[in-house]
Amino acid sequence: MDESRREIAAGRTALGIELGSTRIKACLVGEDPSKVLAVGTHEWENNFVDRLWTYSLDDVWSGIQAAYADLASEVERLYGLRPRQYGAIGISAMMHGYLAFDKAGELLVPFRTWRNTNTGPAAAELTELFGQNIPLRWSIAHLHQAVLDREQHLPQVRSLTTLAGYVHRQLTGHNVLGIGDASGMFPIDSSTHNYDAELLARYDDKLAEHAPSLGKTMDLLPQVLVAGQSAGELIAEGAALLDPTGALQPGAMFCPPEGDAGTGMVATCSVAPRTGNVSAGTSIFAMVVLERPLKRVHQELDLVATPAGDPVAMVHCNNGASELAAWAGLFTRFAAAAGAPVDSDAVFTTLFQEALEGEADAGGLLAYNHLAGEPIAGLTEGRPLFLRTPDSKLTLANFMRAQLYGVFGTLSLGMNVLTDEGVELDQMFAHGGLFRTAGVAQKFLAGALGTPVSIAESASEGGAWGIAVLASYLSATASGSQLDLNNYLRQRVFGDAVFETADPEAADVAGFAAYLVNYRKGLAVQRSAIGVL
Repeated sequence: MDESRREIAAGRTALGIELGSTRIKACLVGEDPSKVLAVGTHEWENNFVDRLWTYSLDDVWSGIQAAYADLASEVERLYGLRPRQYGAIGISAMMHGYLAFDKAGELLVPFRTWRNTNTGPAAAELTELFGQNIPLRWSIAHLHQAVLDREQHLPQVRSLTTLAGYVHRQLTGHNVLGIGDASGMFPIDSSTHNYDAELLARYDDKLAEHAPSLGKTMDLLPQVLVAGQSAGELIAEGAALLDPTGALQPGAMFCPPEGDAGTGMVATCSVAPRTGNVSAGTSIFAMVVLERPLKRVHQELDLVATPAGDPVAMVHCNNGASELAAWAGLFTRFAAAAGAPVDSDAVFTTLFQEALEGEADAGGLLAYNHLAGEPIAGLTEGRPLFLRTPDSKLTLANFMRAQLYGVFGTLSLGMNVLTDEGVELDQMFAHGGLFRTAGVAQKFLAGALGTPVSIAESASEGGAWGIAVLASYLSATASGSQLDLNNYLRQRVFGDAVFETADPEAADVAGFAAYLVNYRKGLAVQRSAIGVL
């Protein structure tokens, strides 16, 4: 405790802040980045305005300030002092989306998040133009959809960035992005660690024809940096934004701002080829670091990058654990109405453990967690559904197993594509709140993927810890360390880490496979629901 206090007082610490879909989290580590000193959180939610998912920039800053204040209070409670300086800071956030600014730095239209699926025509046109899959949520798809729709704000656009890039720019004055986050804006050339020059030229020709006022694509995009490079320092205006009390002093180094996919890879030590991770929250996605290029273009897969710039195949599903959480909320309310109130954590634990008693195929029950559109499943909008046939076995155990299987359903469709490509995995890691109840979601995921799934104790802090580790890596590099990111993680961060591994059980593999057969068939019901409801 005394050593941690000295590190905090001397600024020998790293601060990570991640803006997730439902929570903004701040995480502080000391000179040993494997140990978390304090955390702070703030809950927030997106809004559906004019048929688009968005967050206001006012909510961004009030949320960041609340999460930081919570962390500062926790530091004061635990160590008896308030932080005034940090060795390094990192910002991470949900990837993709559309944040377009004019020459004065003013936002031109409300932030359009990754969750929006209105960019289908643009994504299809760009996929054909580039010869690689451009998902609906990518920033370039949002820009091109605005071009196709001839939106009035386009002539004023002078810069585009992501949520992490925007926050970083306000805190440092630098318009940069980590390569992982940048790879969700525009395709990256892994050999140059920059945007793909040939594809930029192709899109420049497209802009010259349809939106010449936008100029060159490269001029609109942030500069690309890789892990270990300096991305500026905290300026006075940024310190005041982060901590309105005035206690925080400027000067801390910043690592490149990253996306939540990249910080998830760091938080699970899965940045080397033949490793991968699954992150489960509002969305769910798998990242698999590739040994070689894929043979074909697949609409189920994104090609992105690790924070160090290595190529990654990403299976991204818009819908994760939100529908599951809604059902847990229903059971929580039932307990309260029955005069036996139970806190939400206990409800989740009870329901998850009950799922272990369910039949391997969930008794013929089907659960679809689609609150939003799901491109991998061919769904343009969300309609959550619970389905069963008259001869299915409706028990609480089967119901909960079906709900958990439903979280992994669409993910499995994409992962099967990687299997067909011959991509092999030595290790798959998992993180996110879904895995907090030991031995349940992890066990089911191992059965769904047919591969061992490991969880580290530290992974429960998720991407906020991951970006704090990237900030620590910057400090180490600035101090002369020659370790690459993978070896830094394995030697300095995860060297003594304890991993719990669940091996796939034959019954779970067969049961999930049977579930997935019916899940595929039931997607027709989903599509019908969209048409009539």
